[in-house]
Amino acid sequence: MLPRSRTLPSRIHHGVEEGRDAVRHYLQVEVQPKEAAEKEAIGPQPEYSKCFDDDGRLKRSGTVWTATSHIITAVIGSGVLSLAWAIGQLGWVAGPTVMLLFALVILYTSNLLSQCYRSGDPSTGKRSHTYMDAVKANLGGRKVAVCGWIQYINLFGVAIGYTIAASISMMAVKRSNCLHESGGKDGCQMSSNGYMIAFGITEVIFSQIPDFDQVWWLSIVAAIMSFTYSTVGLSLGIAQVAENGSFKGSLTGISIGRVTEAQKVWRSLQALGDIAFAYSYSIILIEIQDTLKSPPAEHKTMKKATSISISVTTTFYLLCGCMGYAAFGDDAPGNLLTGFGFKNPYWLLDIANVAIVVHLVGAYQVYCQPLFAFVEKWSARKWNKSAFMAKEFELPLPLLGSYKVNFFRLTWRTIFVVVTTIFSMLMPFFNDVVGILGAFGFWPLTVYFPVEMYIAEKKIGRWTTRWLGLQILSVTCLVVSVAAACGSVAGVILDLKSYKPFKTTY
Repeated sequence: MLPRSRTLPSRIHHGVEEGRDAVRHYLQVEVQPKEAAEKEAIGPQPEYSKCFDDDGRLKRSGTVWTATSHIITAVIGSGVLSLAWAIGQLGWVAGPTVMLLFALVILYTSNLLSQCYRSGDPSTGKRSHTYMDAVKANLGGRKVAVCGWIQYINLFGVAIGYTIAASISMMAVKRSNCLHESGGKDGCQMSSNGYMIAFGITEVIFSQIPDFDQVWWLSIVAAIMSFTYSTVGLSLGIAQVAENGSFKGSLTGISIGRVTEAQKVWRSLQALGDIAFAYSYSIILIEIQDTLKSPPAEHKTMKKATSISISVTTTFYLLCGCMGYAAFGDDAPGNLLTGFGFKNPYWLLDIANVAIVVHLVGAYQVYCQPLFAFVEKWSARKWNKSAFMAKEFELPLPLLGSYKVNFFRLTWRTIFVVVTTIFSMLMPFFNDVVGILGAFGFWPLTVYFPVEMYIAEKKIGRWTTRWLGLQILSVTCLVVSVAAACGSVAGVILDLKSYKPFKTTY
């Protein structure tokens, strides 16, 4: 069953509204006299439960496979392209080890977080529709506001990072053709500004998709694209290793001499941030889980989707990162497919980079839809009498029926995309931005809040063995996040020495 769209004809829309009213009446059985409640229970209205879930919302239709596609879209993103560089800084021993440790931590804490979707009973308790709702239900107080600021700043940053990555891939297509035509004689330098603007215009259009559950098809397309370019990167890495006749690289990573001792330390720490960013999706896990149908219980479906997704992505990450490092050693580029470690076949690189751009169009929406929804719900509550906020107009679309336009949604989402595009043009440092985002969001959103919510939900006593184990995990990950943030900030400071606003070329 496909997710219900808001672009229904008005006749059906009115029917849905009437159905919602009826459901509200039906759910009020709890506060009716005992005799009336028993009477209602004898002959419940079956059509309500067929159309609506226990919270009065339209029936959710997500499955383990749609959740898996959402996660893969969010995880196998632009981060995979920096993994060869990250392993290059850490070496053959620490690089793959760190990647596996991050995968295990993400898998464990994601399962903790998924069990906090419902308050009380994991199958019938009150739902949390967003990450912030889960924090509010389990922790409350100031932690809700802190979580909100961290989550939505991080989502804003991801939008910037994806805009930068998409523009670099679009330029890579043009540069690869330019280099091919000139035989490598032309440097083919160009500005990224026009490409960022083009990506921004595309996102303005896709950002008008009203709800998170309506981007499921975009997630599936994006997931296919992510496998496409990851496979191309892996294949080219294998081919390069075969051409070299040996594996490049060392046990300890990039050698002193090529970089100073201080640079070695900072770059190793930045590599931790890059790997953390490559795995981060907990920030939208609750929103993904809120699209799942039940039964079975949502946390069980989410556990399966998480296990499948992390297993698949870790395998791809290890293969792409390790083969990229084996192919180029200390020369591993910061972006495997756009750093021009590979130059031929140029047409295959073009296919991979086009796949990256298509993927990032979808990934941008997967990450930004929760932020869009939060701002719109908050605004609707604050200005609940404003027609600008609430009124929708039907716009007929050829072959697609009608689309409901809300002027606030149109205005606010357009402004958001414009602002993220401008920030991307101001600070187009792919690796450093990726590292900062990974470091900033990893500990609080992936470890701290899931651990604290799980402790509160399961009522785990202080100083028990399980409580101590969870706290040790949290503190360890905090240290890693701080270290990664320091390395990434140092990288930005270094980049700023030769930086001119809006004039960066590649």
